[in-house]
Amino acid sequence: MVSVAKRADVLELFHPAVAEWFRASFAAPTPPQQQGWPAIARGESTLILAPTGSGKTLTAFLWAINRAMFPPSPTLKVHRAPADTAAKLPGARVLYISPLKALAVDVERNLRSPIAGIANRAAARGDAFHLPSVAVRTGDTPAAERARFQRDPADILITTPESLYLLLTSNAREALRSIDTVIIDEIHALVPTKRGAHLALSLERLHAITAAPPQRIGLSATQRPLDEVARFLGGSDPGSDRGQTGVRPGSDRGQTRVRPG
Repeated sequence: MVSVAKRADVLELFHPAVAEWFRASFAAPTPPQQQGWPAIARGESTLILAPTGSGKTLTAFLWAINRAMFPPSPTLKVHRAPADTAAKLPGARVLYISPLKALAVDVERNLRSPIAGIANRAAARGDAFHLPSVAVRTGDTPAAERARFQRDPADILITTPESLYLLLTSNAREALRSIDTVIIDEIHALVPTKRGAHLALSLERLHAITAAPPQRIGLSATQRPLDEVARFLGGSDPGSDRGQTGVRPGSDRGQTRVRPG
């Protein structure tokens, strides 16, 4: 378990525009966010067990969004205002895997609000930023959108275990070589099943083609036993130096949004 960061300090991990957006949108970080963000920011693979409504998805995504929007690369052309055009790092950066197609579509929709809100904060501050693109790849994705991803990969790719397998066996796998973060939602639904075994193989294939082992983040409200789920998340490389942290907050308090007066 990670030590609990002070509520006032945990947002200091992020770019000021990200912290400002969060403070304007929510009353305070929830326990999984307080405990999860320090481990995620250190690059450790992290397993988060927390109730529904506690902000698990934002816990997993916010640091990835922070890295994608405010990259350290001095050669990257970035936005000075939301209307500007910009080049982006080649290839996808973040891979989100859901066992449910409907959940994948919901996450894609829900990501647009924080990305737009943070972009507005950064523009108001005069900060340079890159506006991340988001794509969904499932069995229902039209051929034109699949071809577009191969030509111009989105920064964040939302997919299912089966579609990830198809990506890795096609020319589109070249767009996955730059993945640095893998988020697996509802991981408890995959671990004991054939789909989970299939996904474990796909994650190792992804590991084999990326420049560095991607950070893995697992999310669930009901995962048991934790040790077994953690082994599934961590992968098969016993010699890996990939750090791994489990977060299991004791509070069931949900995420509270700030309501303008």
